[in-house]
Amino acid sequence: VTVATGLLAEHLGPAVAGMFLAFPAILPASLTLVKRHEGRKKAADDARGARLGALGLVAFAGVVALTATSWPAAGVLAIATAAWLVVALVLWVAVYAWRPET
Repeated sequence: VTVATGLLAEHLGPAVAGMFLAFPAILPASLTLVKRHEGRKKAADDARGARLGALGLVAFAGVVALTATSWPAAGVLAIATAAWLVVALVLWVAVYAWRPET
């Protein structure tokens, strides 16, 4: 994962790669611990949730990229946060709300 982040920095620049710096430290380590203590199924579910959350963050970043130079900072933050919340909730409902507990 760290090598992939380095390659991203080399090809797409540090601004893009910077978004991936926390990933090597947090997600694989936490998934390893969850798998060890709660099982593979729970770890897979956590990984799925991380992917959904990442898509919400992409929406946040997209709003910031489109509005940061033309809107006041407070407005950008408010709209970007709302975009993250809407995307995350819609994806959560689509994936989890109607799924039976197993």
